[in-house]
Amino acid sequence: MSLAGKAAIVTGSGRGLGLAYAQELAKQGAAVVINDVDQQVADEAVASITATGGRAVAVVAPVGPTETAKQLVAAAVDNFGRLDILVTNAGVLRDKSLLKMTDEDFDLVINVHLRGTFTCVREAYAYFKENGIAGRIITIGSPTGQRGNFGQTNYAAAKAGIVGMVRTWALEMKKAGVTANAVIPVAATAMTKTVPFFQKAVEADERGEAMPDFFRKELGFGTADDVAGLVAYLASDAAAKVTGQAIGVGGDRLQLWSHPEAVATEYRDGGWTYEALGEQFDELFGRQLQSVGEEFPPLPAELQPETAGSK
Repeated sequence: MSLAGKAAIVTGSGRGLGLAYAQELAKQGAAVVINDVDQQVADEAVASITATGGRAVAVVAPVGPTETAKQLVAAAVDNFGRLDILVTNAGVLRDKSLLKMTDEDFDLVINVHLRGTFTCVREAYAYFKENGIAGRIITIGSPTGQRGNFGQTNYAAAKAGIVGMVRTWALEMKKAGVTANAVIPVAATAMTKTVPFFQKAVEADERGEAMPDFFRKELGFGTADDVAGLVAYLASDAAAKVTGQAIGVGGDRLQLWSHPEAVATEYRDGGWTYEALGEQFDELFGRQLQSVGEEFPPLPAELQPETAGSK
């Protein structure tokens, strides 16, 4: 399962989850192209890999434009002689409820997450095909893209779109031996740090302590390092037959998400008229309507977030 001799690109890898992915790929032997929009952050990420004997270079550019995708692939080929792995992790958030979300809020998130994934994958796949490389495409989804989340119209659309593209790419890339998968991470990040529900877990992680079992097991919520192992596995030769999948990981939990399937089917001679639907829809489907959003079990008393004035 060694990744020795392989080269990878990880977008949005200056810090957080992306950095954990890059460091794990390097740990398993891959040379890595780091990507961030901040030069200092990118340089520090590179140093964290080279300091332990790994190989890494940085490309400082925003993900989204085709020019950045070309620059990333060129950096891998020019510095390491090849490209084998692409992890599309770069993203931004502009969370607002629908009536408060501006065109700019929507377009920015879609451009970085969805268009950025598209342009980078298109460029990497072109290189794989031209050079006969059975490459690995690993995209990053989200529970929000699978289930929805209040205030994240733009983010939900982008992450759901990424999984939809993965299923299509798995079909288009099969003949070339290239795999495409989506990882659905649940981990402590800058975003979850601000959510009171996860306060005790994030605080434990910041102290260098293990998160309480409730988070790691019941919620499947853990650290960035808990996600990185799956990313590296999907990049390996051992995962050659895994493609078109959405795989969740977090804490001690690993999940294989299903593709959308019909949960109930009914037929009516002559088709479904307005009147027929009014008479029969609730009886036929009322008890099988699907839930939306994530549903969490109640927090144990000892894990309740601390409020102002509490000790």
